This record gives sequence, C-alpha cells and structure tokens, in this order.
Amino acid sequence: METRPATYFHLHLVSDSTGETLYAMSRAVCARFTQVLEIEHIYALVRSPHQIDTVLDEIREAPGVVLHTIVDEEIRSLLEVGCQKLNMPCFGALDPLVSALSWYLGAPLSRRVGAQYNLDSDYFNRMDALSYALAHDDGHGPEDLAAADVVLVGVSRTSKTPTCIYLAHRGIKAANIPLVQSGHSIAALRNLKSVPIIGLTVSPDRLIQIRRNRLLSLRETRESDYVDFESVRSEVLSARRLFQKEGWPIIDVTRRSVEETAAAVINMISGGRSQVETPT
Repeated sequence: METRPATYFHLHLVSDSTGETLYAMSRAVCARFTQVLEIEHIYALVRSPHQIDTVLDEIREAPGVVLHTIVDEEIRSLLEVGCQKLNMPCFGALDPLVSALSWYLGAPLSRRVGAQYNLDSDYFNRMDALSYALAHDDGHGPEDLAAADVVLVGVSRTSKTPTCIYLAHRGIKAANIPLVQSGHSIAALRNLKSVPIIGLTVSPDRLIQIRRNRLLSLRETRESDYVDFESVRSEVLSARRLFQKEGWPIIDVTRRSVEETAAAVINMISGGRSQVETPT
C-alpha cells in the first residue's frame, strides 16, 4: 500500500474487551508523531461475526489503520481477512510482546477475553484504593491517614486529586492535604511515622494559568489573591519551605502530566526516593 504524507488519518481500534489497553497503547504511539492528528474510531466488546461486519463497514467508509486486541481466533480472522480485502493495514497490537513472552516462557496462551480484568484480589484492592482516595480528598478523613500508602500535600491546583485517583487505579491508597496561606494544621501529618508524605510544587506562572482557567470555568472574573502573582509566589515558596523543613520529598509538577506525577510518586514510595525531583 503506497504511503503518502497527511495531516490526519483514521485509526480504528477494535477490542473484544473494554478497549482501555488498546486505547492507551495507541495514544502512546501516536504521541510520537506530532505533525499528524489521528481520528479515533473505537469499537469495544466486539465478540461476534455480526459486530465484525459492522466494524468493517465503518472501516470501508473511513479508510485508515486498524489496531486490534482480539483474542478469539475466529473473530480475529474475520477482521484480518476483511481488512486484507479492503487493502487496509491491520495489526494485532499485543502480538510482538505476546509472541516474545510465549517463546521465552514456553507456556500456552490463555484465550479468555478480558483476562486482565479478572475479579481477583488486585481488582478489589484497586476498588478499595479508589474508595479511600475519594474519602480522603482535599483534607477529609484526617483521623484515618495512617491507613494510606502515601499522602500528597500541596497548595490548591497542584493536581493532588487527579494524581490520587490515578494512583488508586494502581491499587495505591493515596490521600491529599491542601495547604492554604492562612495555615493548615499539619499535626496529623507529623504524627505519621510510617506513611510517606510527598509535597507537590509548581511554578507560580503555571499555577496562575491553571487557577485562571478554573475561575473561567466557574464564570468568576473578579481578581483576587488566588491569581495575584506576588500572593501566589509567596504561597508556593511557603509550601516549599514547609516541605524542606519537614523533610518531605518534593515533586515539581510544572511540566508533568498526571501520569508522570503518579509515576514519580510510585518511584519514591517503592524505593527510588529522592529529596527533590526536578520537572521533566
């Protein structure tokens, strides 16, 4: 099939499960091509020949690249043969890694759809961690912080909540405590001897930008110390001094995504702890 430059292309993601794995993989790969925009077509829970026919009809209407994680051999064959007839590239997204592990392990493959979503202890641990994160968001539930795997501390809008939610999906119980200029009691934190506490910081410029966007979403246009540069700078510096005084590791989230911040937290609590992390 002849390749040609384009500013966008159609990307068809076909999964016999929720499609989360395939979606995450495609996003990671497409991020490497900054000059091209993918138009995603997502087909989840595709498990019958009739569903494959529908998928192929849509691929015919919007030609592009097809990625799939189909496990069932019959359904997979229908998709791949159909794409071949349409002259559309079709790839099993997990095939290279699965083949490599199969060769190395010498073990048979499971053909069970959605095997990664088994209702095992890990699944319930993740649900328990999510419940904990929601119950201990924004300083709530301080009497139960000892049950946390990690506590995140920072001024308002330093991505504490989304980072805790992301960590929960990894089975990590994360609470977060906000710091305000008027002073927030940290006595409960000082009493935590076995729970890692991590400070999140951000540049004043970036924090003001985030806060202004937040105010706009609330249709609030009045100026206040919340977005005043000197006030915000003082707030950020005070928080950083507190982290250093208490000996808490610091992560700068200025140029980090939530996923990158969560990865840094996981690295710290799993042994790769450093006193201060610089932004990536």
